[in-house]
Amino acid sequence: MHLTNIPPAGLPSNQEQPAAPTSKKRKSWLAKELWHIRRNRELILLALPGVLFKLVIAYLPMVGLILAFKYFRYDQGIFGSKWVGLDNFEFLFKAQDAFRIIRNTLLYNISYILLTMAVSLLLALLLNELTSKLIKVYQTTLFLPYFISMVLVGYIGNAFLDFQNGYLNTVLEFFGAKGHNWYLETTPWIFILPLVALWKGVGFSTLVYFAGITGISTDYYEAARLDGASRVQMMTRITLPLLKPLVIILFILGLGNIFRGDFGLHYFVPNNVGPNFPTTDIIDTYVYRALTKLGDINSAAAVGFLQSVVGLVTVVTANLIVRRVDKDSALF
Repeated sequence: MHLTNIPPAGLPSNQEQPAAPTSKKRKSWLAKELWHIRRNRELILLALPGVLFKLVIAYLPMVGLILAFKYFRYDQGIFGSKWVGLDNFEFLFKAQDAFRIIRNTLLYNISYILLTMAVSLLLALLLNELTSKLIKVYQTTLFLPYFISMVLVGYIGNAFLDFQNGYLNTVLEFFGAKGHNWYLETTPWIFILPLVALWKGVGFSTLVYFAGITGISTDYYEAARLDGASRVQMMTRITLPLLKPLVIILFILGLGNIFRGDFGLHYFVPNNVGPNFPTTDIIDTYVYRALTKLGDINSAAAVGFLQSVVGLVTVVTANLIVRRVDKDSALF
């Protein structure tokens, strides 16, 4: 008796065996997102005020960017005004002082970035050598100017630079030197503005670098001590190389504002005095005066749009260069 043609028990002889059960269908993209939202709903609720603030303050006003390409009239509104293409962008480049304000903006921003980065790195390294009690004192002292309004900084600067009662002229006259009318001179502002920018912003950058230092594993330093390394050698051979990605990221982010000057610093500290414009005037202050005197909203919008585009191109270009040199240190 041949058993080869006898079908297995429980299966009909004239039907094929059923196929293996298929795998579960993958969840759709929307289902996955909803699952993540439910799982992280507490964190989303905490972030919601900040997201709404950013949406209202930063993103909704971006609709006004179309003013850069229109001849705005109040009676016609933003969307009803006439399109003029790139005519509004001629305001900056055809201005009589175009070269001067663009040069000042770029050179000042480069000096601010490099000076703040160098000094804040040095201060962060020095903070790392202090005891825990002294660190809190120095952190508060360095970080406090960051929260001071530029209007108040302008008054503080006036207390030092006033021709009759300023502290600087009082000290100079005490030593027999002649006082200066600082607000009517051009050369001193090349040094005054970077010093004020350093005093106000170095605390924030120092704390960022110091946070990066505290995140470095202590195993590296313990191994270096066993090998007889000095503190200076540990700084140069361990701390600085491990901080390199953070330094590069902050440098790239700083380049994003290289075409956008610090309006408060260049307007309130020099007191917006005409004789010092050759060394204090930047794009932002120039456009502000044009906006307040001429009411040219179109050109102001065009310059703001141009500054944002240049900042984006600068950040992307710098990041591409970093990616080619060291991919791990790139921002994105």
